[in-house]
Amino acid sequence: MKAVRFHEVGGPEVLRYEEMALPIPAAGQVRLRVAASAFNAADGGMRGGLLPIPVALPLVPGYDVSGIVDAVGDGVDGVAVGDAVIGFLPMDRDGGAAEYVVAAADAVVAAPTSIPLPDAAALPSVALTAWQALFDDGRLEAGQRVLVVGAGGVVGKYAVRLAKRAGAHVVATASPRSTDAVRAAGADEIVDRTETRVLDAVGERVDVLLNLAPIDPEEFSALVPLVRDGGTVVSTTAWMPAPGDADRGVRSAVVFVLPNRARLAQLVALVDEGALHVEVSRRIRLTELPALHAEAAAGPVPGKVVVVPA
Repeated sequence: MKAVRFHEVGGPEVLRYEEMALPIPAAGQVRLRVAASAFNAADGGMRGGLLPIPVALPLVPGYDVSGIVDAVGDGVDGVAVGDAVIGFLPMDRDGGAAEYVVAAADAVVAAPTSIPLPDAAALPSVALTAWQALFDDGRLEAGQRVLVVGAGGVVGKYAVRLAKRAGAHVVATASPRSTDAVRAAGADEIVDRTETRVLDAVGERVDVLLNLAPIDPEEFSALVPLVRDGGTVVSTTAWMPAPGDADRGVRSAVVFVLPNRARLAQLVALVDEGALHVEVSRRIRLTELPALHAEAAAGPVPGKVVVVPA
């Protein structure tokens, strides 16, 4: 089968489109005929050796995947050949940037039926990140206030929708180009970060501050007074700690997304109910993945890109 993988860490040039052996599912595993994988910034971090995750090389990137089950290993129940599924795969093992991939049966769930199967690859890790940040780490509850900094990104829009659905009052920062999308996601208040200081625009303190933007530590710390006593600061920026305020009981947490099959199935249900919108800005062929990595190395890739085998 064809796949993109890297045999050494480094820049985008280490990625190779090449032939590799068809994987065979072991006990408890399934094999997917890949419909698509999704590109994430962490794929570049893994390829560049910048993340503290040990991997065995060569490695196929693409830990978000959608596909059709075409083979099952021994002892697999609840997943059958022909099932359309999505999964969030372990980052240290071969992913979905290939024609086929094997996965633990308990890592996949039924795919949404309301959107094309390739597009469904864009859902798992980003939606799980938003959920875990808001509710598992942020402990957001109905009636509370949340400030989402950097709401214009993919995770941000999921966070706005999920928080609003949970009954929270959502204050969001966004740039002019993403304001309409953030408003459509359900934000109650939008702060144009290009025109207004967040500290000046947020009048009432919030229960949860969720940062999704690449701000510097000093700017991040300056936002902590916007959090009420006993509130929470959550960040997805793994390279720096989230600031808190022990004197006021403001705790902090940094999210590194974890697999959660039950939660992923719940997110799929929300997609099919129309409560969540799966964003896909581009589809590219597998052969174009090295060029996408080069694009991402030069600057942020807007929206969500899915990678479709030829």
